[in-house]
Amino acid sequence: MMIKWGDPRSLGLPVPEARLHFETERQEMGGGLRRRLLMVDDEPAFELSSYCGTCPLLFRRLEGAREKVSLESVQERLTGALDHPNDGGVIEAFGALLPEGEYLPLLLSVEPRLIVPGQEGDYFSREQVATWGVDQFWGLPKYPHTPYYRTFETAVDEDAHLYEFVVPMVPPTWNERERVEEYVALMGQGAVPTAVAISTLDVCQPAVDLGDDPSVHWGLTHFLLDGHHKLEAAATAGRPVRLLSLLALGESLATAEECARLPALRGRPRSARAAGT
Repeated sequence: MMIKWGDPRSLGLPVPEARLHFETERQEMGGGLRRRLLMVDDEPAFELSSYCGTCPLLFRRLEGAREKVSLESVQERLTGALDHPNDGGVIEAFGALLPEGEYLPLLLSVEPRLIVPGQEGDYFSREQVATWGVDQFWGLPKYPHTPYYRTFETAVDEDAHLYEFVVPMVPPTWNERERVEEYVALMGQGAVPTAVAISTLDVCQPAVDLGDDPSVHWGLTHFLLDGHHKLEAAATAGRPVRLLSLLALGESLATAEECARLPALRGRPRSARAAGT
């Protein structure tokens, strides 16, 4: 469910001063492609979808993703539910971690489901294989190297589908058990805490039909900055949390028109894609 969204905002610091930034790997890869990366503290934390737009959607955890990125100064405000993206100076606080750019604030209600790659509900071994087939070199589905959360999906149109993910900076197994249990108890009493993420929208379409369901995949991927314990608790308890998403417009593989459609798409009823429709 979409709660509210704001107007695009200029946020962030120059790249040398920001804890997070996006980068294109300098070393050429096969075929002339370069890796698109999310960097944390100047180390590669995640490999993202290729710039070509015809390769499969991707978020792959790398060695640089080894600590959470959170702010003590806003923890009290995030214990409860934000009612508007601009509440409590949260955007400004997290903006000081981000690279300079235009961001679309989205305040979402999510009910996360924890997914282990290769197991039930895994997008990479199910929906992605249905469109792109398995990796033609490895003969296997893409592997994200991290558990992640699925939160929402809906039809964009007959030939396109929106898939939403929340990707933790570190695996849930690194979370403190006592804090997770505290949030489970709070949620049982009706609390709806808020998490924060930097997000991208990647629109990917195969160049040739390799699978049974050729379609366009809109991947809305939220890289979790604050709220690792909250997301795990919500998945454990089957409860909702609010997610303040700061969508990096200039770093998404989507047009301005596609990004502008997100609030309406995110307000639609949840629906799974029926293969071949």
